[in-house]
Amino acid sequence: MNAITIDNAILNFPQIVTNTIKNFEETIIVGEQGAVVLISHQEWNSMMETIRLFRDKKSLKALLEGHSVRRKGQKPNSETINQTFHDLQDINS
Repeated sequence: MNAITIDNAILNFPQIVTNTIKNFEETIIVGEQGAVVLISHQEWNSMMETIRLFRDKKSLKALLEGHSVRRKGQKPNSETINQTFHDLQDINS
């Protein structure tokens, strides 16, 4: 994680954005009023998806049960991709 001043961010913003995206690393921009964090759009989407999973009790329960089964050295019971997305298979036909 990089931390820079707001003055430095203003002078070098295009390069800071490029480095943040290429290095998959957050950049903290610090000013007199506080700080903000610059992250790539890909990282933002990943974080939001994780938050959505944690908010959805059914998804969270399934995720935790899968981890518990794997910790025991077992394979979780799960559907194939075709079973999961069976309702989407006829869309392009």
